Amino acid sequence: MTTTSTGTENKSGGARVHVQRFGTFLSGMIMPNIAAFIAWGLITAFFIPTGWTPNETVAKMVGPMIVYLLPLLIANTGGRMVYGIRGGVIATIATMGVIVGSEIPMFIGAMLVGPLSAYLLKKLDSLWAGKIKPGFEMLVDNFSAGILGGILALGAFFGIAPVVTAFSSVLETGVNWLVSNNLLPLASILVEPGKVLFLNNAINHGVFTPIGVQQVSESGKSLLFLIEANPGPGLGILLAYSFFGLGLARASAPGAIIIHFLGGIHEIYFPYVLMKPILILAAIGGGMTGVATNVAFQTGLRAPASPGSIFAVLIQTASDSYVGVILSVILSATVSFLIAAVILRSSRKRDIANGLDGDLTGAVAKTEAMKGKSSSVLGGLAGAGAGAGTAAADNRPLKNIVFACDAGMGSSAMGASVLRNKIKKAGLEGITVVNQAIANLDGTADLVITHQDLTARAKAKSPDSIFVSVDNFMNSPKYDEVVTLLQSRAAEEATR
Repeated sequence: MTTTSTGTENKSGGARVHVQRFGTFLSGMIMPNIAAFIAWGLITAFFIPTGWTPNETVAKMVGPMIVYLLPLLIANTGGRMVYGIRGGVIATIATMGVIVGSEIPMFIGAMLVGPLSAYLLKKLDSLWAGKIKPGFEMLVDNFSAGILGGILALGAFFGIAPVVTAFSSVLETGVNWLVSNNLLPLASILVEPGKVLFLNNAINHGVFTPIGVQQVSESGKSLLFLIEANPGPGLGILLAYSFFGLGLARASAPGAIIIHFLGGIHEIYFPYVLMKPILILAAIGGGMTGVATNVAFQTGLRAPASPGSIFAVLIQTASDSYVGVILSVILSATVSFLIAAVILRSSRKRDIANGLDGDLTGAVAKTEAMKGKSSSVLGGLAGAGAGAGTAAADNRPLKNIVFACDAGMGSSAMGASVLRNKIKKAGLEGITVVNQAIANLDGTADLVITHQDLTARAKAKSPDSIFVSVDNFMNSPKYDEVVTLLQSRAAEEATR
């Protein structure tokens, strides 16, 4: 019985890792290019006929940017993720096939053709790797990539473009059906749980952004940009913790509100939901309320709001949508607050009696203790991950520390800042602390710090690094243990 249970648990965890890895790959193609989306959104907001300052001449940039610039940037990024610069080049070439072969913006086509083209080039290069006579490498590399790129562009034009166009049409039809039948709020039933499993970027940029951008090109706005990015549900949950939470969760919630609502880093509230999973009902209720409000007022944004800050949301709001968008944030926050407040209040006595004092890190420590695992950095590093035991035992210097998260821009940046300040106060020098997307880990990091739900994926990218898993990038006592470890290593180096 035990073996069966463990096997099922492992399969479930493995499936989640694969889903997260796929979601990370999709968002990894979009996130580095968000600046381009914002630039396009601002130009659209100002200069199209229904914009703030209509200008027919300047508005001519809107079409080429959405048809060519954005898909080609996505394809290039996806190709680089698979096979470096050469992968980015052939991905761009091949993606021209789906762009020219379709009448709609080819974001989905770029996300499909770009990585696939780079993968095929990688396999082609491996066929004659090390077999080319000196002096002919550049000739073979350029001609092989050029010939393959041309073939893939033609294949994408005649084969993939029609398929992606039909798929996009099906997706759009489904979304329009939900809208016309006032059922779009039901999307929150899937979106909100997906967000707290760190699939937020994949959902927003991998699903809603391609369809939403197409809707903007047709009607000037899309409410799809607000289904995931609305900061209201997270705000309501954090407010409920501020009033009715316990221990560190209550004390840290006000600070998390600033980071979430003003800074747009939604990942900051995910641990608060994960420590009491029933709160997902509050997130779903708030999300459905926000979507329903936007449907009722026919509101929308002109471009993705990323990060999901209230400032980014308001900047991208269409000129006729401010009332509905603001109400959607307020009402979604109110509903999620009320549901979360009831849950927290009703479970307060039971949590106190069971010793669940609201300590975010304590909750994880208790869970690990029940599983027979150590939550201490100093005491448990040897079992932190593949290769970590050897790394801890050989007392190698820890000079390169990387905070890794899904996109490498939000929560990991905040965590890196916290640890960087602690290291500075400890007087330690020569230690670099940076933040990266998990997909960009290259195995050179001495120490990798990541969220506990993302550690398995990070280990696969940097197997020889030491790993520290935290449940909250902003409030983890493990940072102090890391500093102690760094001081110990520095002292050992000084005596050598």
